[in-house]
Amino acid sequence: MKIAFVVQRYGAEILGGSEYHCRLIAERLAVRHDVEVLTTCARDYITWQNEYPEGTDRIRGVTVRRFANARTRDIDSFNRYSDWIFNHDHSRADELRWIEEQGPWSPALLEFLQKRHRDYDAVIFFTYLYAPTVHGLGIDPSRSILVPTAHDEPAIHLGIFREVFGHARAVAFNTDSERNFLKTTFPMRLVAEETVGCGVDLLQDEPLLPQEEPEDEEEAHKALPPHLRVRGAMFRRRHRLDGQFLLYGGRIDAGKGCEELIEYFTSYKEQGGEAELALMGVKLMQLPEVPWVRFAGLLSERERLQALEAATVVVVPSPFESLSLLALEAMAVGTPVLCNARAEVLVDHCLKGNAGLFYQDRDEFIECTRLLLGDDRLRERMGRNGKEYVRRHYRWDVIMQKYDRLLTAVTR
Repeated sequence: MKIAFVVQRYGAEILGGSEYHCRLIAERLAVRHDVEVLTTCARDYITWQNEYPEGTDRIRGVTVRRFANARTRDIDSFNRYSDWIFNHDHSRADELRWIEEQGPWSPALLEFLQKRHRDYDAVIFFTYLYAPTVHGLGIDPSRSILVPTAHDEPAIHLGIFREVFGHARAVAFNTDSERNFLKTTFPMRLVAEETVGCGVDLLQDEPLLPQEEPEDEEEAHKALPPHLRVRGAMFRRRHRLDGQFLLYGGRIDAGKGCEELIEYFTSYKEQGGEAELALMGVKLMQLPEVPWVRFAGLLSERERLQALEAATVVVVPSPFESLSLLALEAMAVGTPVLCNARAEVLVDHCLKGNAGLFYQDRDEFIECTRLLLGDDRLRERMGRNGKEYVRRHYRWDVIMQKYDRLLTAVTR
């Protein structure tokens, strides 16, 4: 079967978010199918500047076709326009302008899809929000699968998205919470639907894909003395983390809850807390220059695994999530999570997995942090529960079976 993925940006170094989710699914399907990704030349989601070369590339067994963006985004101008459109009466034309200004805006990608969509047996669109999905899903909806990665946010209530979800015929929801929200918000006419999510087993149990080669670092790790082979020791040593610490991973910006996280953790420290806070990922905001905040940078997948294992607790501060691979990856390695209670999906993970706590405000954050850090047995039990939760619901064989059913529904 020949399958196309349509996503706003794509690359092995883009970790986290729907783009990472898309890459994981594409790589698994590429083992059994002819898979292509149609995407833009952007690496940065703030400006959508063309950084990758236009044309065809090959990444981890997947053919990637990149198309140039016709414009970059002025984020300040876009934010002002968003504030206006979310709070004032406006027309459909205003919303189409909002889609274009949000970006990525690549007429070449849409033109290719319009001309060549019949070359593919199925087209899988990742993320409801961006122009490639808004304008592309209606081209051949009967042979398309939408992976919305949606949550309740101001943008989703724009009228244009009623059209987008009206086009959808087959949908891969991330969670039951997302599924319930979307099906009660939009009149969807689906012929196939699954609550799928994404496989989570990271590198410790995951067989190498056919296109991968063993890394020298793995052999080097085996050669280390025993005291450096214990859980998370390499990450702790590299970043000089001797005691307990909370870990965040992903885009480090206010929109992901990181500004609030810093504020809450500062209050925890002011009240005598002894732990540290480590952050890994792309830094899009200033971090305080204090000894108890450590910036680990953008890590490889293997280093991310080491960080998740090393952490005492993984914190997920985002108020808007449709799945949260960070939370699931933490659970997969047996590290408990501390989550923002404003994200229903995160609360569901904590309750169904019995593998973490969640907070509504500063005081709850501080008390949950103290409880988790102060009770070794509680963390151990939550760690075991999290591993079992991921094993039951997010194994790759389970995920791929669900995609197989969706693909069968749109190609028969």
